Amino acid sequence: MTIVALLAITILALWGAAAFNTLVRLRNQLRTAWADIDVQLQRRHDLVPQLVEAVKGYAAHERATLEAVTELRAHALSARGAASQGTAETALEQALGRLIALREAYPELKASENFAQLSSALVTVEEHLQYARRFYNGAVRDYNDATQRLPDLLIARSFGFSAAEFFQADDGSRAAPAVALAP
Repeated sequence: MTIVALLAITILALWGAAAFNTLVRLRNQLRTAWADIDVQLQRRHDLVPQLVEAVKGYAAHERATLEAVTELRAHALSARGAASQGTAETALEQALGRLIALREAYPELKASENFAQLSSALVTVEEHLQYARRFYNGAVRDYNDATQRLPDLLIARSFGFSAAEFFQADDGSRAAPAVALAP
């Protein structure tokens, strides 16, 4: 009887250790994925002032667009948490779309090599950001599955593993932004 009990305790201990190690690995993968998003967001935030300065010289009377982009960048930099940052970044992304659309209204801006390079860099950052978001949300899904499925749920709750937030756009940002340019 003691050997069976000892064997059962050993099996439970091994399962607990394996479940704990899996949760730690998934949590670390989640943190790495978030760090990748953070790097891309920082690259975007670094491009914004340069884009605003490039546009200022050509489209001085587009002050509202320029101020909105600057303000939304500041808000995005201060946002914390996946949900809050997702909302702030979506608003910034839409404002940047309006800023880039100004090149159609200003042929000299469109011809500016500096603006073209900055626009190209922003497109590249947006592509990397889109990939990083998908990877992060996949990591969140895997982590949340592991923390919510039985019997691993018992280990997760015992050691304080809690569900993570997905990085997603808010409901109002799913529609394409309207771009209205003054002639």
